[in-house]
Amino acid sequence: MQTTVHSIEVHSEMQLETFFAKVSEACPNPERIVFVCVGTDRSTGDAFGPLVGTMLVELGWGRVIGTLQEPCDAYAVEAALKAVSRLQVEEELIVIAIDACLGKPQSVGGFITKWGPLQPGEATGRRLPFIGNYSIAGVVNTNGPKAYWMLQTTSLHVVMGMAKHVVSAIHDAWYRNK
Repeated sequence: MQTTVHSIEVHSEMQLETFFAKVSEACPNPERIVFVCVGTDRSTGDAFGPLVGTMLVELGWGRVIGTLQEPCDAYAVEAALKAVSRLQVEEELIVIAIDACLGKPQSVGGFITKWGPLQPGEATGRRLPFIGNYSIAGVVNTNGPKAYWMLQTTSLHVVMGMAKHVVSAIHDAWYRNK
């Protein structure tokens, strides 16, 4: 479901922590957060979102859509968006969307953060709906003419390390020193 990175600033792990600290200031109650972790468990690179989702659930985060067990892939994104939209209105929830993306070689391992939604599937030409009040895309591999192949040949070690950094930054932003 990855997006394509064109001329967007890619952030380091430290900047990722700063981003989530600012989001937690804007929404200090972690119970009002919904994570939509887009991707599939059938592709190493595209598993970034579901890995993050699984790790968040393991830490006790209650509102997570998209895990390794129940991925939020291309077929589930629209249903997830409908469910989240209904919850946002009823409970005034904040949605943080998380997805994998492809980018320049020097960007691999970095993160693209945004105060706004992301559009899953952009790199593969799919037109899925925008999702999230805030979003983060992990640059898991380089962009190339065969996006699916690039995702299939992505290092699991890189993706796992990136997922751990995101989860640590999220958890620290809401629970460190509190």
